[in-house]
Amino acid sequence: MIRYDDIHLDYAGKNIFSGFSLEVSENEKLLISGPSGCGKTSLFKILLGFTRISSGRVLYNDREVNARTIRAVRRNLFYLSQDIDFRNAPVNAVLDEVFSYEPNRGLVPMPAHREHLMKMLDLGDDILRQDMQKLSGGERQRLGLLVCFLLNRPVWLLDEPTSSLDKKLRRKVVDYVMATGKTVLIVSHDDIWRKADNLKIVRWS
Repeated sequence: MIRYDDIHLDYAGKNIFSGFSLEVSENEKLLISGPSGCGKTSLFKILLGFTRISSGRVLYNDREVNARTIRAVRRNLFYLSQDIDFRNAPVNAVLDEVFSYEPNRGLVPMPAHREHLMKMLDLGDDILRQDMQKLSGGERQRLGLLVCFLLNRPVWLLDEPTSSLDKKLRRKVVDYVMATGKTVLIVSHDDIWRKADNLKIVRWS
């Protein structure tokens, strides 16, 4: 489904990847593990078309990811970054805005489904009326996960998705992610992911 084929990446005069290859199958759950600064997040940005490789190929469903195909590829991806950067507005307005974007029209979730996910993520209804800038890092992270789960795209790219959550919530998120039929790539230093069943681990040296 996703293939990094002999990719090379140089950034700011530093070699990040040299001859790196990786294949991710449909519905596979993969944890990318390694020290900070080794380029793990760059794999996500390359697939999203935000970072251009020096050589090699990246393929999604056997189509090369390039300027001609990237818009169609992005429709299938959800990227949860480490820095959850929502604009400053009431949470309800921000969620409505997400589903007003052209790729997301027609994906408006059923209220019962949204309520179920909010309960799972310990998000009370009162948070919908609060301004984003007043929320804690953990609340913003949970809202990012909520948007990911509601959009329901085939591929999830999750960068440190449990870093600001307590142990109970981390367990809930791991269980939910592992039970989905999605293809999921995870960058995390959280040991809770390593204990998940059927999770493939790619270790960076």
